[in-house]
Parts: sequence; structure tokens; C-alpha cells
Amino acid sequence: MHRLKCVRFLSRQFARLGYQAGTAWRTGSNWRWLGTGSRRRFFGFGLIGGSSLLACRDTATDEKAERLLGSPVSRYGGRSPFETAGRHLRTTRTPESSSSRTPLADSSGILTPSSLHFERHHAGVPGIDPVEHRLLIHGMVDRPLVYTVADLKRLPSVSRACFIECAGNGGSEWGPRTAPDVQQSHGLASCSEWTGVPLSVLLSEAGTKSESSWLLAEGADACKMQRSVPLEKAMDDAIVAFGQNGEALRPEQGYPIRLVLPGWEGNTSVKWLRRIKVWDRPHMTRDETSRYTELLRDGRSRQFSFVMEVKSVITFPSGRHKLPGPGHYEIRGLAWSGRGAIERVEVSTDAGHTWIEAELQEPRLPKAFARFRLPWRWDGGRAVLQSRALDELGFRQPTVADLVWARGASSAYHNNGIKSWQVAPDGWVSNATA
Repeated sequence: MHRLKCVRFLSRQFARLGYQAGTAWRTGSNWRWLGTGSRRRFFGFGLIGGSSLLACRDTATDEKAERLLGSPVSRYGGRSPFETAGRHLRTTRTPESSSSRTPLADSSGILTPSSLHFERHHAGVPGIDPVEHRLLIHGMVDRPLVYTVADLKRLPSVSRACFIECAGNGGSEWGPRTAPDVQQSHGLASCSEWTGVPLSVLLSEAGTKSESSWLLAEGADACKMQRSVPLEKAMDDAIVAFGQNGEALRPEQGYPIRLVLPGWEGNTSVKWLRRIKVWDRPHMTRDETSRYTELLRDGRSRQFSFVMEVKSVITFPSGRHKLPGPGHYEIRGLAWSGRGAIERVEVSTDAGHTWIEAELQEPRLPKAFARFRLPWRWDGGRAVLQSRALDELGFRQPTVADLVWARGASSAYHNNGIKSWQVAPDGWVSNATA
């Protein structure tokens, strides 16, 4: 029945083309006699007929699919089985002290799904009952306080979109053996909307002593992650978060509560937060002396380098992508800065010899991911793609060579150097040393 309808539809299309073209086709008359316009009409019919047949066939398939019942409603939504992007897991001898990386090349917009937010644990993910969990605030305060999770949710809350980036993100880019794709080179960074109580509210309620200037944040995981945080930052934009992207925190992101310090290295945003001690000096804990401290070329150590500097990376085309052939493409990427909003991003296709300003996609929020894009026509030759960002305070993304000159070759953290991707004539994209 469906095919009969298609035949009738095609017959009507023949009739609409006119008797003249139809006669020429049936009798084999000279095409010159029909004229150019008729010839175009005739070939136009070929396109229409072919499209109509295809449409008939596709419609038949669609109608058959539409008659099948879909999945019923569910308590918690999942993604399509055709979407397979996932976190890259770092293989270690102790998987409880490891990391997973966000698939930045497969991301859309500026927010990272909670299920794809990178992970970095030092002692695995604890299973914490929110009813039993407590947050203690003590030390140099007028009134030591203990909060339940329910207590925190009763207080006025705020939501802030900001990135969290591991201090070691991009660590592989210091040397010649660089990561093969953007997920492995830059995937220890993600951006979410965090919801919770401003830490300043809790500290004001406890009443900090006038001589206090630091606090110690401690997690409830097996290693008792501890980081010293200046009181100035705590009273600025820090929050004790219980929500992420519109729902409760995931266990691997600190459930039931975590500290979020926008723009600062990720380990300071202590997960599974259980204690805050107000003090007059940093505590010099194991996690901030044996780690997250860098030996400089002059023998001094760089410590408490909290802010994640301005940074950008091209996510398409990037490592392990293959361009099918010369033609028009859109270069896309992400930029962020721990000091504020991204002001400008420039892109180079010739290894930094010339730069073109890219378009920044709104919204552009302080201390959050910003997406950039630039139309590009690839001529099929070798190309080296780079991006460099500028934030609203005037800080510009440096080259890796500049960082090595300033810090030496022993650095492991805070690599915000310009990233290079090489496009080969066969279309394959690989990591390139800047």
C-alpha cells in the first residue's frame, strides 16, 4: 500500500513537469528543440524523483519504527546507547590512588556532566551516610560549631559555575613524551555548577579571632586529605557545596559535602569535608609539602601556588582526530582562568607565526570554562594548531619554553603553556611539541 502511494505521487510529479518535456522523453526528440529551460526541468525531475523514492523508502522505515513501543519512563535518566564517551582511567598499582580524565573533545557548552567530571583520589571513594556525617568548625573561633548536612541545607545557599582543575593537569606536556590526545593531556579539568553555603557564612557564625589568617580543611577519606587555605579566600567566594549540576554531589565528587575554592588548584577543594580548623598560620601538612610543591631551577621551592593561571586548549581538531580531506572546518576549544573571565582567545594554524582572534561563545563567566571557535579552511598541507588566551586582568597564556625558562625542568604542576596539535597531509592529528 505504501509503495502504491509513492507511485501515485511520482505520477503527479511527471504531470506537473509539462507535456513538452514528457513528449521529448517518450519520443526521443532532439534536446535542442526542448531548450535549456526544459532540459533543466527534466534533470530537475530526476533529482525530484530520486529524492521522492528515497523519501518514500525512509518514510516506510520510519513508520515501521514508529509502530514500535519505546522505553518506559524511568526513575533516573540515562544517555543514548549510541553515545559512548567516557573518562580515561589512569592505570596504577593502587587504583584507590589514581585519576580519571574528562573527554574534553566530546564535550558541548561549558558545563561538564557530573558523570564525566574528572576524578583524583588519594585513598579511594568513601561511602558516607549523609545522616551520620558532620562538619566541625573549631580552632581560633569564638564558638566552635558542628553542622549536620541537614543543617547546612537549611541555610541560605548560592550556586556558582566554576572549573576545578588538578594542579597536575598538563603535567605530561613538560617533556618530549607528550600525551596523544586532549583527554589525556588536559582532561584533569572540568566545569560544573556548584550549589552550597558560602563558607563566609559559617565562619561568621563561628566568629573568627582577629589574629586568625589561615584555616585547615580536612576530608573524611582514608588519607584524611588536608590543605591549608588563607582566610581571605575562605571569606571571598568559597562554598561548602552539597549540590552539583542540579543534583546531589556524586560520591567521587565529595558526597555529601565538599569545599569548592573557585579558580584554585583542585586539591584545595577538599572532598568529603569533615573539619575546618581556623588558625594563624598554614599547617604545612603532608599533602602540601611532599606534594604540590615545586623545586625551581635556583634551588628554591614554589609552594602555595594556589591560582590556576590562564589556559586554553584546542579540542577539535586535536590528537587522534582525522580530517577526511581539505576543506572548511571549525576549530573549537576551551579556555579558562583562575583569576577571572576570559577576555580573548587567539588561534594560530602555522605554529604561532600568525594569530587570528577567535569568537568567544557566551556565557563568559569568571573562573569558568569559556568556549571559543574559529572557521578554518584546510588546504591539505601540514599545519600546526595553537591557541592562547588572555583573561580580564591581562594575564596571557605563555609558551612551555617560557615556563621552563622561569621554573626549570623539574616542574610537575601548573603547566598552562600553549598546546600544539599537528595536522599531517593525510589528515591525522597528533601531539606536537611547541
